[in-house]
Amino acid sequence: MNGQALPRRLGWQGGMAALAAALLMAACGGGTTGGVKRQDGNPSPIAGSRASEDANRRADLAQNRAQGYANAGRPGPRIIVLPGEIKSNNAAFTQRVTANNIADFAEIELTRANFVVLERSQLGALTRELELAYNLSDPAQAQRAFQKGKVATTRWIVKFDILKAEPVATSGGGFDGRTASKLLDLIGGSKAAAAGSTVAGSVRTDEEARVWNIGMRYKILDANSTEQVANGYFEDKMEVGATSTQVAGVNRRATGQLTLDSLVQRLVQQSVAEIDARYK
Repeated sequence: MNGQALPRRLGWQGGMAALAAALLMAACGGGTTGGVKRQDGNPSPIAGSRASEDANRRADLAQNRAQGYANAGRPGPRIIVLPGEIKSNNAAFTQRVTANNIADFAEIELTRANFVVLERSQLGALTRELELAYNLSDPAQAQRAFQKGKVATTRWIVKFDILKAEPVATSGGGFDGRTASKLLDLIGGSKAAAAGSTVAGSVRTDEEARVWNIGMRYKILDANSTEQVANGYFEDKMEVGATSTQVAGVNRRATGQLTLDSLVQRLVQQSVAEIDARYK
């Protein structure tokens, strides 16, 4: 080997070693167990680690956010919330959210807004009679139902319907290091090149995002006439995301999303905020 070839060969070997070292450092930098700071009351074996803190941070973002209502200081009329309709046939949605879930959220938020809410659990068998009357817009049947003392002073019936709930967009991609590994094998030949090839071949990255779009309509009905007093509509979107990285046997993955029922509750909050501001 001549004097010029040796530096070139050493430079190539050094480059392969540097590549392997860089990939290993990147992988080890994503570790989750170093410098663990314990969290009181958290029994998780990795509580306080990077993975734990990252997961908890994203979980905090998905928690319910208390909604302030502009006219909460002024009492609203007496109302009953009836289960609305879910017009989406998406099984992933209907398995997680029901009309009764939505009505429960609505009762909570309308009570926070200082409406006098007669809970469905207090109505018993009368709930089905009321649902039938207002679904058919039958004032005679509604008046018969409201002759009973418990609901006689009710002013409004409020319903919340899901008009759409579908995943509308997806995106993703990743990197597979096996092709890069084959190229290094072809142009290598040293131990350093072999090491670089091994590390490069172990690299896998992947990320995926899916976005849901959910639309909710609220309707306010006159308790006696069954006529519609007001309505409104809100839409919001939810992203489900996941990412994973694997380098030289070191894995790192993360997922996060706002749950479907949490997004539905936020839509209920937007609806109640408008009802409180415009119709109280």
